[in-house]
Amino acid sequence: MPAGAQPEIHELLAVDTDAGTRLDRFVAAHCPELSRSRVQELIDGGFLLVNGKPAKSSQKLHGGELILVRAQPRPAPHAEAESIPLDVLYEDDDVIAINKPAGMTVHAGAGAVSGTLVNALLGRGQALSLSGDPLRPGIVHRLDKETSGVILVAKNDAAHAKLGEAFRQRAIKKTYIALVQGQLKEKSGLIELAIGRDPIHRTRMTTERKAWHGAAISNPREARTDWRALTAIDNTTLLEVQLHTGRTHQIRVHFSALKHPVVGDTLYGAARELRAGAHEKVTLPPLERNFLHAAKLGFAQPRTGAWIEVRAVLPAELRDFLLKLADAAGEQPQRIDVALAGYL
Repeated sequence: MPAGAQPEIHELLAVDTDAGTRLDRFVAAHCPELSRSRVQELIDGGFLLVNGKPAKSSQKLHGGELILVRAQPRPAPHAEAESIPLDVLYEDDDVIAINKPAGMTVHAGAGAVSGTLVNALLGRGQALSLSGDPLRPGIVHRLDKETSGVILVAKNDAAHAKLGEAFRQRAIKKTYIALVQGQLKEKSGLIELAIGRDPIHRTRMTTERKAWHGAAISNPREARTDWRALTAIDNTTLLEVQLHTGRTHQIRVHFSALKHPVVGDTLYGAARELRAGAHEKVTLPPLERNFLHAAKLGFAQPRTGAWIEVRAVLPAELRDFLLKLADAAGEQPQRIDVALAGYL
């Protein structure tokens, strides 16, 4: 926390009409700048006293209590170094490209304070751009937690600025491999649907055609996804996907809007377990991740302008899932390797 920072002190008096109210609710209602979770932190830290004594958040008021709140300033957030192995695909003086595994969050945020890609980069003594956010040094773009593959990180501020501009100008080529439910009728196509925050389910994004109950989506932004079918396997389609924009959950949202959700992506409507084979008699084990992999990323080196293309091979668990799917459907597994030539 800043040197010499002083706590904000609030003195509150409970009246008869407050009788029966939980302490944490009472304080949050009278100190709107404090969230319920922040009030809980202050109670746990002993910074909230009732009639001069420490209290519990669930304590019920009777009326007449004097409540003293000492809102200690929070320490400035920052990312800690952690010893976590990383698969480095490319590195020079300005950038580093990592093959991020599924299950790893890119940077700290709600529900994730350690075990992130940033923690791992700092753990290898990596110099990173500052980017103005102490929790996201070096981060110029992101991959969802359950998406694997190439992610590009800036080592210095000049590289960060150049790469950030390249992403804004759509000068970086991003190619994904995805498996979606159902067979797409065309060999290729493009999806142009604006994406915004789902007005009902706030952890999700949505398109205007998928908005619930006619509620307007929040801040819709244009988004374009190009796709090419590599092969159909039973009642799924293996795709090569090109992103022209980088909206949150873009590929997942776009294919969900077409009623072809990404396999494993239960947040956007995919089945938890895929059924395959004649009369769907075979139930495959849950994938436990999304079948979405950032397979290739092309960019201009920020200092020299030289074009660099970085590839991440398809993870073993995704190839194994395809083989199990082909076996359940009675199809030749060799077709998968042919379809994925250049990605294995």
